[in-house]
Amino acid sequence: MIVAGTERTARGSNYRDRSLLDLAYQLNCTLQIDGVCEGGPGEPCHSNQSRHGKGGSIKAHDCFFASGCRSCHRELDQGKRFTREKKAEIWQRAHDLTMLQLWQQGYLQVRA
Repeated sequence: MIVAGTERTARGSNYRDRSLLDLAYQLNCTLQIDGVCEGGPGEPCHSNQSRHGKGGSIKAHDCFFASGCRSCHRELDQGKRFTREKKAEIWQRAHDLTMLQLWQQGYLQVRA
């Protein structure tokens, strides 16, 4: 079991937690973009939406990530294949699945 929240840091006002982001490597890609996805282990893919704290060169809060393979991550961040709205939809689906898997597999737990 990995307990997130043990190495929190504050950079600006956005929440940072390396141990939480490292959980992305425990899951396979949840972005699963057709014709792009390599499958296999993911890496943390932050939200690109301002409502999650993204702004300019500032990444979103670390709690807003999805586990994605490098190819899917690149397509989501730099690709021209999808509209901004479609990218947000793809990311949200992957984020939801990432969080569900982390809870189901016991990587995230509520501390008493």
